[in-house]
Amino acid sequence: MELPLLSNGRILKRYKRFLADVELDSGELVVAHVPNTGRMTGCWEAGAPVQLSHSDNPRRKLAWTLERVDMGNGWIGVNTQRTNPVVEEALVQSRIAALEGYGLVEREKPPPLEGRRSRLDLFLSRGRHADAWIEVKNVTLLMEDCLGFPDAVSVRGSKHLRDLQLLVAGGCRGIILYALNRPEGACFRPAEEVDPDYAGLLREVVKQGVEVLALRLRHTETGIIVSETVPVIL
Repeated sequence: MELPLLSNGRILKRYKRFLADVELDSGELVVAHVPNTGRMTGCWEAGAPVQLSHSDNPRRKLAWTLERVDMGNGWIGVNTQRTNPVVEEALVQSRIAALEGYGLVEREKPPPLEGRRSRLDLFLSRGRHADAWIEVKNVTLLMEDCLGFPDAVSVRGSKHLRDLQLLVAGGCRGIILYALNRPEGACFRPAEEVDPDYAGLLREVVKQGVEVLALRLRHTETGIIVSETVPVIL
């Protein structure tokens, strides 16, 4: 996926969760929107190089958006709104081996679960296998040699795991797809130190047939691509 034209700078601080002060390479000081609801633990520090996109939309309160941060080993994607389109593009282009063979990819579709109001990120149908429901999680928390999820207690994340479990019980495929949006980390595991309930539930639903995929997102000079599969440790 190609990103908009990016500008270089250095982050000065992040505050009120969705705001960051950035000094552009030109010396201009700007306030950027941070489209990330997580804690971003280990994903920024004062002075770290960043790249921002700019919008000319007059309806926007902030023209600048924080896209990625370099903590010394390469770009970390912190704009979580980019993650699902990158994964969707890879699915449409049949670049994820475990999910090949489907003729239709749909986004933000409500699953047929009675009494549960929910939407899952992606739905695959018209394929050789059972229809597949996918929930995508952006992962940036680095824990020694592994990347982990979540970086904060995630009630919503646990609800998605239960949804996938019910869909599997109904004859569909249910996939939790962890998009590893930074270059470090040789494996993925649930962040039990952060949310032990989520970690325990993940292990439980996997025993019931929910599939787990961990895929690296690679940042190029101008975009993001889905790269290799990373081992999962439960």
